[in-house]
Amino acid sequence: MEAPRNEFKHRLLAGETLDGLWLSLASPVASEALSLIGFDWLLFDTEHAPVDLGALQPLLQAAAAGPSSAVVRPAWNDKVLIKRALDIGAQTLLIPFVETAEEARAAVAATRYPPQGIRGVAGGTRASRFGLTSDYFEVANDQIAVLVQIETRAALERLEEIAAVPGVDGVFIGPSDLAASMGHLGRTGADEVQSVLRDTAALIRAVGKAPGILATNPTDARRYRDWGYQFVAGAVDLGLLLKGAQATLAEMRKAG
Repeated sequence: MEAPRNEFKHRLLAGETLDGLWLSLASPVASEALSLIGFDWLLFDTEHAPVDLGALQPLLQAAAAGPSSAVVRPAWNDKVLIKRALDIGAQTLLIPFVETAEEARAAVAATRYPPQGIRGVAGGTRASRFGLTSDYFEVANDQIAVLVQIETRAALERLEEIAAVPGVDGVFIGPSDLAASMGHLGRTGADEVQSVLRDTAALIRAVGKAPGILATNPTDARRYRDWGYQFVAGAVDLGLLLKGAQATLAEMRKAG
């Protein structure tokens, strides 16, 4: 049995534009159902969602029902959290709050086995199909994708050196935290923020890396794609649930 290949990384490096969805519900049922819709990738959030690493594995197992690639955001740029997420089977990691090239290099090193990095070695994990693969250790380093998240004005000032770190495959912009650091807390639509988001996509591409971003609706997602963002999450699962529930209630209460 061969080790799994990282379809997300292959397609990203080939220059494809990938449509994603952000998952925060911590529900295997929702993960399985949404994996069948046809999104190119699903983001499993363990930073702001109530998901610890023990609960992450059932989410990934459920999502394996569909064709969507899984992307995992660890709670922090921490070598232990990264190691455990990889052992659970994550192949693409979105590392939050990266502000320097040194932090980006540390994130990459945490995803690589020695001598290229510092990832600890374990045999019977889900990543290697519980030890049943014949080639996992030979291909694992090449199959891991590292996406670093830029969330502050200070990180933006170091964007080019962060993006240039070998092993960084993509740079993801967090609009909400970036807006807050610019003095626009809760207002990602502010003209200054949107201008920076537009310019940043071009800067990331100029370094030869793939830019990504989170939108909360299809209109914003299409605009970000037009600006050159290559992997875009078009909504958050909880937001879709609430909007659908609100619309249903409004329709039920309309006068007959």
